[in-house]
Amino acid sequence: MPGRSHVFRHSNFRRSRSIGFTMIEILVVLIVVGLLAALAVANLGGSAQHREMENTVRELFLLMQTASEQAIVTNQELGLVLEDDGYRFVVFNDEDRTWTAQSERLFRPRAFPDGTVMTQVIENDLPALTSDEDTVRPEIVFYSSGEVTPFELEFFGPGQDEYSHLLESDGLDGIRWQRPGGDVDEVRA
Repeated sequence: MPGRSHVFRHSNFRRSRSIGFTMIEILVVLIVVGLLAALAVANLGGSAQHREMENTVRELFLLMQTASEQAIVTNQELGLVLEDDGYRFVVFNDEDRTWTAQSERLFRPRAFPDGTVMTQVIENDLPALTSDEDTVRPEIVFYSSGEVTPFELEFFGPGQDEYSHLLESDGLDGIRWQRPGGDVDEVRA
């Protein structure tokens, strides 16, 4: 029976040798996994920019809604000053008829993410609460009557020409936020 055990041992040796992977197979798998990881990171990078843009516009939308409500509750006009790199809220002082920085922490100045492009269409033929000497002139005013300066603000991120967010108001029916793809959030006055 020594011959049988010798044959048996030889077949076990062959089986155990064919169970593992070769170095070439392992390298091919690692290369494929590396390529898939690189594609995933590239796709997530674009998504991160989309999320950052959406969060920025959402924050502005909610702050505009809050400013509109606060103007009504406090019977005081609030304004939004739009700048190339961000925005800030101001409040109208009835006594000296000037716009001053909003002191509430909620309405602190904010910056847009790098590369953000904002286009604006704002109706300027409405009565203004400013004079030629004023250094601060808000583009959008939230009146204590509940009205808002009619406007359209469109936001694009870097390389996102077809991916834009639109904030708009006709001045009477509240503020609308149109997201890419047509989803709309609306706040009625």
